[in-house]
Amino acid sequence: MLIHEARRAGVPNRPRLEEALDFLSAELAARRSTTTELTTRAAWLAFMRFGRQRFGTASTPDSDGLLFQYGKYAFSGRPMFTVDFARQFDISDDDGQHDHYVQVHCELRYEPEPALDALGSFDSWFFHDATADLDEWFAAMGGHLELLLDRGPSEIDLYEEPV
Repeated sequence: MLIHEARRAGVPNRPRLEEALDFLSAELAARRSTTTELTTRAAWLAFMRFGRQRFGTASTPDSDGLLFQYGKYAFSGRPMFTVDFARQFDISDDDGQHDHYVQVHCELRYEPEPALDALGSFDSWFFHDATADLDEWFAAMGGHLELLLDRGPSEIDLYEEPV
């Protein structure tokens, strides 16, 4: 279905959506030194490269979106400050109608501390093929990471899920 979708979208030279998680994983691995932990800065740089890579999606304003969000959550059982870099793809059926979305996530989790708790929660979307400028969005989102850029997260989780 996804290969058919990419051909229908007129972008046969773009990677298939099924390759997105592997692409992000490879970008993170390339940023990780064998002698040091992965920092937030390195993860953000990897996500920005991933966000610039276009995949075989339809050329509609909501078919390929980037999500930047953070807050204190208990997804893993205990409250942690979580930064989530995500990408959402619209999956269409054989008739070109919306079927569902697939999201690829890079979650960075940090031990709670007052400075992080004071940030509260935040989220922002960017959609390719819309009128916004990707570099401006990346710059604005990067400003939200200042307290974390040189830190290594306590946990990192890469995953893909249908939504």
